[in-house]
Amino acid sequence: MVRPRRHPHRRSPVIRVLLADDQETVRASLRVILEDQPGIAVVAEAADGVEAVEQALRTVPDVCLVDVRMPRLDGIGVARALAGEPPRVVMVTTFDLDEYVHDALRLGAAGFVLKDAGPRLLVEAVRAAYTGDALISPAITLRLLRRLAERGARAPAGALTWREAEIVRAVARGRTNQEIADELYLSLSTVKGYVSGILDKLGVRGRVGIVAWAWESGLMDS
Repeated sequence: MVRPRRHPHRRSPVIRVLLADDQETVRASLRVILEDQPGIAVVAEAADGVEAVEQALRTVPDVCLVDVRMPRLDGIGVARALAGEPPRVVMVTTFDLDEYVHDALRLGAAGFVLKDAGPRLLVEAVRAAYTGDALISPAITLRLLRRLAERGARAPAGALTWREAEIVRAVARGRTNQEIADELYLSLSTVKGYVSGILDKLGVRGRVGIVAWAWESGLMDS
Protein backbone atom coordinates (compact mmCIF):
# COMPACT_ATOMS: atom_id res chain seq x y z
CA MET A 1 0.00 0.00 0.00
CA VAL A 2 1.40 3.39 -0.99
CA ARG A 3 0.80 5.81 1.82
CA PRO A 4 0.07 9.46 1.01
CA ARG A 5 2.53 12.13 2.04
CA ARG A 6 1.18 14.15 4.93
CA HIS A 7 2.19 17.10 6.96
CA PRO A 8 3.27 16.20 10.52
CA HIS A 9 0.28 15.38 12.66
CA ARG A 10 -0.69 18.33 14.84
CA ARG A 11 -2.92 18.08 17.84
CA SER A 12 -6.14 20.02 17.38
CA PRO A 13 -8.35 21.44 20.15
CA VAL A 14 -10.97 18.83 19.20
CA ILE A 15 -10.23 15.11 19.53
CA ARG A 16 -10.90 13.63 16.08
CA VAL A 17 -12.13 10.03 16.24
CA LEU A 18 -12.56 7.26 13.68
CA LEU A 19 -15.07 4.49 14.47
CA ALA A 20 -14.54 1.01 13.03
CA ASP A 21 -17.18 -1.66 13.63
CA ASP A 22 -19.00 -3.95 11.22
CA GLN A 23 -22.37 -3.20 12.87
CA GLU A 24 -23.92 0.10 11.84
CA THR A 25 -26.06 0.24 15.00
CA VAL A 26 -22.95 -0.05 17.17
CA ARG A 27 -21.21 2.74 15.26
CA ALA A 28 -24.28 4.93 15.64
CA SER A 29 -24.38 4.28 19.38
CA LEU A 30 -20.67 5.06 19.79
CA ARG A 31 -21.08 8.25 17.76
CA VAL A 32 -23.90 9.46 20.02
CA ILE A 33 -21.87 8.75 23.16
CA LEU A 34 -18.75 10.50 21.92
CA GLU A 35 -20.30 13.51 20.23
CA ASP A 36 -22.32 14.21 23.36
CA GLN A 37 -19.00 15.13 24.98
CA PRO A 38 -17.34 18.53 24.54
CA GLY A 39 -14.17 18.48 22.50
CA ILE A 40 -14.76 15.17 20.69
CA ALA A 41 -15.84 14.78 17.05
CA VAL A 42 -16.31 11.62 14.96
CA VAL A 43 -14.67 12.38 11.61
CA ALA A 44 -14.92 8.99 9.88
CA GLU A 45 -16.49 5.53 10.10
CA ALA A 46 -15.53 2.15 8.71
CA ALA A 47 -17.41 -1.14 8.44
CA ASP A 48 -14.35 -3.40 8.19
CA GLY A 49 -10.64 -3.40 8.94
CA VAL A 50 -9.37 -2.62 5.46
CA GLU A 51 -11.67 0.40 5.24
CA ALA A 52 -10.55 1.46 8.73
CA VAL A 53 -6.90 1.57 7.68
CA GLU A 54 -7.74 3.45 4.47
CA GLN A 55 -9.89 5.98 6.32
CA ALA A 56 -7.27 6.44 9.03
CA LEU A 57 -4.55 7.18 6.49
CA ARG A 58 -6.84 9.54 4.59
CA THR A 59 -8.39 11.51 7.46
CA VAL A 60 -5.58 11.16 10.05
CA PRO A 61 -7.76 11.09 13.20
CA ASP A 62 -6.31 11.44 16.68
CA VAL A 63 -7.89 8.21 17.96
CA CYS A 64 -9.29 5.12 16.24
CA LEU A 65 -11.91 3.08 18.12
CA VAL A 66 -11.61 -0.35 16.52
CA ASP A 67 -13.66 -3.50 17.06
CA VAL A 68 -11.49 -6.60 17.46
CA ARG A 69 -13.60 -8.84 15.21
CA MET A 70 -14.31 -7.34 11.78
CA PRO A 71 -14.48 -8.61 8.18
CA ARG A 72 -11.47 -8.58 5.82
CA LEU A 73 -9.06 -7.38 8.52
CA ASP A 74 -9.56 -7.72 12.27
CA GLY A 75 -8.71 -5.13 14.90
CA ILE A 76 -5.29 -6.67 15.56
CA GLY A 77 -4.49 -6.31 11.86
CA VAL A 78 -5.61 -2.68 11.95
CA ALA A 79 -3.36 -1.97 14.93
CA ARG A 80 -0.47 -3.64 13.12
CA ALA A 81 -1.10 -1.66 9.91
CA LEU A 82 -1.27 1.64 11.78
CA ALA A 83 1.73 1.03 14.03
CA GLY A 84 3.91 4.13 13.87
CA GLU A 85 1.13 6.25 12.35
CA PRO A 86 -0.37 9.28 14.16
CA PRO A 87 -3.72 7.70 15.20
CA ARG A 88 -3.77 5.97 18.58
CA VAL A 89 -5.76 2.73 18.40
CA VAL A 90 -8.21 1.78 21.16
CA MET A 91 -9.81 -1.67 20.93
CA VAL A 92 -13.54 -1.81 21.66
CA THR A 93 -15.19 -5.22 21.77
CA THR A 94 -17.69 -7.50 23.46
CA PHE A 95 -14.94 -10.10 23.81
CA ASP A 96 -12.31 -9.93 26.55
CA LEU A 97 -10.23 -12.87 25.33
CA ASP A 98 -6.71 -12.68 26.73
CA GLU A 99 -4.95 -13.43 23.46
CA TYR A 100 -6.60 -10.45 21.77
CA VAL A 101 -5.70 -8.12 24.62
CA HIS A 102 -2.10 -9.24 24.78
CA ASP A 103 -1.58 -9.00 21.00
CA ALA A 104 -3.22 -5.58 20.86
CA LEU A 105 -1.03 -4.17 23.62
CA ARG A 106 2.11 -5.63 22.08
CA LEU A 107 1.27 -3.77 18.86
CA GLY A 108 1.02 -0.48 20.72
CA ALA A 109 -2.75 -0.20 21.17
CA ALA A 110 -3.62 2.68 23.49
CA GLY A 111 -6.38 0.85 25.32
CA PHE A 112 -8.82 -2.04 25.42
CA VAL A 113 -12.41 -1.32 26.42
CA LEU A 114 -15.38 -3.66 26.58
CA LYS A 115 -18.52 -2.39 24.88
CA ASP A 116 -20.56 -2.97 28.02
CA ALA A 117 -18.11 -0.98 30.17
CA GLY A 118 -20.34 2.09 29.92
CA PRO A 119 -20.12 5.51 28.22
CA ARG A 120 -17.89 7.09 30.88
CA LEU A 121 -15.11 4.55 30.48
CA LEU A 122 -15.32 4.77 26.70
CA VAL A 123 -14.88 8.55 26.79
CA GLU A 124 -12.05 8.23 29.32
CA ALA A 125 -10.28 5.77 26.99
CA VAL A 126 -10.48 8.23 24.09
CA ARG A 127 -9.16 11.11 26.18
CA ALA A 128 -6.38 8.96 27.65
CA ALA A 129 -5.25 7.82 24.20
CA TYR A 130 -5.27 11.41 22.96
CA THR A 131 -2.96 12.55 25.75
CA GLY A 132 -0.56 9.64 25.25
CA ASP A 133 -1.77 7.52 28.16
CA ALA A 134 -3.73 4.28 28.02
CA LEU A 135 -6.78 2.72 29.62
CA ILE A 136 -7.83 -0.91 29.95
CA SER A 137 -11.25 -1.95 31.23
CA PRO A 138 -10.94 -2.83 34.94
CA ALA A 139 -12.76 -6.10 34.24
CA ILE A 140 -9.73 -7.48 32.42
CA THR A 141 -6.76 -5.58 33.87
CA LEU A 142 -5.97 -7.78 36.87
CA ARG A 143 -6.37 -11.05 34.96
CA LEU A 144 -4.21 -9.74 32.12
CA LEU A 145 -1.38 -8.59 34.40
CA ARG A 146 -1.47 -11.87 36.34
CA ARG A 147 -1.22 -13.78 33.07
CA LEU A 148 1.75 -11.69 31.95
CA ALA A 149 3.52 -12.32 35.25
CA GLU A 150 2.92 -16.07 34.92
CA ARG A 151 4.42 -16.13 31.42
CA GLY A 152 7.84 -15.38 32.89
CA ALA A 153 10.61 -13.01 31.86
CA ARG A 154 11.04 -12.00 28.25
CA ALA A 155 13.36 -9.08 28.90
CA PRO A 156 14.95 -7.67 25.72
CA ALA A 157 18.72 -7.25 25.58
CA GLY A 158 20.06 -4.32 27.53
CA ALA A 159 19.55 -4.15 31.27
CA LEU A 160 17.72 -1.18 32.74
CA THR A 161 19.56 1.19 35.01
CA TRP A 162 18.20 1.52 38.54
CA ARG A 163 16.58 4.84 37.64
CA GLU A 164 14.97 3.39 34.52
CA ALA A 165 13.65 0.45 36.54
CA GLU A 166 12.22 2.90 39.06
CA ILE A 167 10.42 4.79 36.32
CA VAL A 168 9.16 1.57 34.70
CA ARG A 169 7.62 0.52 38.01
CA ALA A 170 5.95 3.92 38.35
CA VAL A 171 4.52 3.70 34.82
CA ALA A 172 3.27 0.17 35.58
CA ARG A 173 1.49 1.53 38.65
CA GLY A 174 -0.39 3.97 36.42
CA ARG A 175 1.54 7.13 37.29
CA THR A 176 1.55 9.98 34.77
CA ASN A 177 4.80 11.67 33.76
CA GLN A 178 4.01 14.61 36.02
CA GLU A 179 3.29 12.34 38.98
CA ILE A 180 6.55 10.49 38.40
CA ALA A 181 8.43 13.77 38.24
CA ASP A 182 6.88 14.89 41.53
CA GLU A 183 7.55 11.57 43.29
CA LEU A 184 11.17 11.26 42.13
CA TYR A 185 12.04 14.98 42.32
CA LEU A 186 12.84 15.17 38.62
CA SER A 187 11.84 17.68 35.97
CA LEU A 188 9.01 16.74 33.63
CA SER A 189 11.34 16.93 30.62
CA THR A 190 13.78 14.54 32.33
CA VAL A 191 11.01 11.99 32.94
CA LYS A 192 9.87 12.27 29.34
CA GLY A 193 13.44 11.65 28.23
CA TYR A 194 13.69 8.57 30.42
CA VAL A 195 10.38 7.19 29.11
CA SER A 196 11.46 7.72 25.51
CA GLY A 197 14.77 5.95 26.17
CA ILE A 198 12.98 3.09 27.94
CA LEU A 199 10.67 2.58 24.97
CA ASP A 200 13.69 2.30 22.67
CA LYS A 201 15.61 0.00 25.02
CA LEU A 202 12.69 -2.38 25.59
CA GLY A 203 11.55 -2.29 21.98
CA VAL A 204 7.92 -1.65 22.89
CA ARG A 205 5.37 0.88 21.68
CA GLY A 206 3.74 3.24 24.14
CA ARG A 207 3.23 3.23 27.89
CA VAL A 208 1.03 0.13 27.78
CA GLY A 209 3.96 -1.74 26.28
CA ILE A 210 6.07 -0.66 29.25
CA VAL A 211 3.37 -1.90 31.64
CA ALA A 212 3.17 -5.27 29.88
CA TRP A 213 6.96 -5.63 29.94
CA ALA A 214 7.16 -4.71 33.63
CA TRP A 215 4.78 -7.48 34.63
CA GLU A 216 5.99 -10.02 32.10
CA SER A 217 9.64 -9.56 33.13
CA GLY A 218 8.89 -9.98 36.83
CA LEU A 219 10.06 -6.45 37.63
CA MET A 220 6.88 -5.77 39.60
CA ASP A 221 7.74 -8.66 41.94
CA SER A 222 11.03 -7.08 42.96
